[in-house]
Amino acid sequence: MKHVVLVGTLVAALGAGAVSVSAQLSPPAAGTSLGSVTLNKGVMADGKPLAPGTYQVRLTGDTPKPGVGQSPDAERYVEFVRGGKVVAREVATVVPASEIAQIAKGARPPAGGARVELLKGNDYVRVWINRGGANYLINMPVAA
Repeated sequence: MKHVVLVGTLVAALGAGAVSVSAQLSPPAAGTSLGSVTLNKGVMADGKPLAPGTYQVRLTGDTPKPGVGQSPDAERYVEFVRGGKVVAREVATVVPASEIAQIAKGARPPAGGARVELLKGNDYVRVWINRGGANYLINMPVAA
């Protein structure tokens, strides 16, 4: 339930700006690698456990149905790949670099880089990837 509230808040914040990501960025193609991340804690991705370890994160061609007032490009599904096999899938919120200060506070990953951080309360892990002028935010609850 906390995951739904967190995602809902983020979606509402993005929808308030009603800015289309595609108007500012050319969305990368499906299969584009966003980079490699290391999870130090087990998390839940798409309702399934994802073990700690290093994963390649890549975009899919799928997008969730946009919420009211939300740009159709505001979210994309990403895959977590390990050993050449897709082991999990989750929604990433896509935020243009020009708007990231309105959404996320604190240290940002460098261009082309990634950050994995435990969020306040230790209930969620945020994977934050900065690539091609866009920030991909993936919030996942810590596995029990």
